[in-house]
Amino acid sequence: MDTYLGIDVGSISTNLAVIDEEKRVLAWEYLLTGGRPIEAVQKGLRGMEKKFAKGLEIKGVGSTGSARHLTGILVGADTVKSEIIAHAVAASHLIPEINTIFEIGGQDSKIIIVRDGVVVDFAMNTICAAGTGSFLDHQAQRLGVPIEEFGDLATRAKAPTRIAGRCTVFAESDMIHKQQTGHATENIVAGLCQALVRNYLNNVGKGKDILPPVVFQGGVAANKGMKAAFEEELGYEVIVPEYYHVMGAIGAAILAQETIVQTKKTKFKGFKVSEVDYKTRSFECTGCPNLCEVIEVLMNGEVISRWGDRCGKWEVLEK
Repeated sequence: MDTYLGIDVGSISTNLAVIDEEKRVLAWEYLLTGGRPIEAVQKGLRGMEKKFAKGLEIKGVGSTGSARHLTGILVGADTVKSEIIAHAVAASHLIPEINTIFEIGGQDSKIIIVRDGVVVDFAMNTICAAGTGSFLDHQAQRLGVPIEEFGDLATRAKAPTRIAGRCTVFAESDMIHKQQTGHATENIVAGLCQALVRNYLNNVGKGKDILPPVVFQGGVAANKGMKAAFEEELGYEVIVPEYYHVMGAIGAAILAQETIVQTKKTKFKGFKVSEVDYKTRSFECTGCPNLCEVIEVLMNGEVISRWGDRCGKWEVLEK
């Protein structure tokens, strides 16, 4: 079976997806990065290999996410693209008429404006983490609500509590105040979802031409309360796709397939890379006032790649 592999490594999760020639998803892996992207990628590859035994032939590999360059070197990716492109490609494949993409992950959130299958505008959150998965996890713990039940609880609210959502600090302090004054937990949870949606639309989505159909993806899309809050604020349906949590990986796999059509040959190193001893380290170059932070990747103790310098002084080709 000829297949294509996509790998999306973010600050919170590492996702892998395998598609066939028809771009159908055959398997996926969702793992926590845990601050160890190399180990997470290797674990994901081992898991994917087990799912297919020996009947899996990878024809191409794509990497995306915040650790896309590192991942590309580790596995031998044929294409390395930003998560903006990967998410747009995946969403456009599943819903060709898509106009807007809301993507909210563990540490960041972004909006992508698509017209006729082409990304025409995008924006990401800056310093405010309100509305991201990690913020919701923290508030769920404070309320004593399992994060898996957060969305269902929000949909049962009769009178959502009005909570200030301008920033993380205000939202949290206001939520604590409302909790202390006796508001029901389900109303607080629903109010928090509404506050975070307002924060997202007023910051990340500020000035953007948000048109339906709208697709909501990323880990936070599992929260039914957030979906309902978006729909109430916008006035129309927000679509959560089946593979909302691994859309970046699916997009990377589709991009890999398109690349192989041109190159005809993959650079994928094979599943054996899951057993290779990879290390990373960094140092500050003092050769000029830029003081670039250079990242090195070592395989079995030998440097195989460097990046991060502006002038190219420290760059070496991957072996």
